Amino acid sequence: MILEIADIRIQPGQQAAFEAALREGIANALSKSKGFIRINVQHGVESPERYVLLIEWQTLEDHTEGFRNGPLFAVWRGHIGSFFAGPPAVEHFQAVG
Repeated sequence: MILEIADIRIQPGQQAAFEAALREGIANALSKSKGFIRINVQHGVESPERYVLLIEWQTLEDHTEGFRNGPLFAVWRGHIGSFFAGPPAVEHFQAVG
């Protein structure tokens, strides 16, 4: 299992609209992707324009090749991309042991 951590900063005052778009993006794109397991969305307390997405994938390739290079990525970004204040920081992690 691979954990993708996406650190996203959105435009100020757009939290409610972003969260609605995020739910649509999850339902219409992310959840339909091969290898997608689950997502956990965290919202910044001190930084209300900051969101951290913790997305579990079966393999790294399910995210980097299958999703990012496939048609569902455009759908995903179509829902949430316009809210970004800058490019998201994305890294991948795997469990130790």
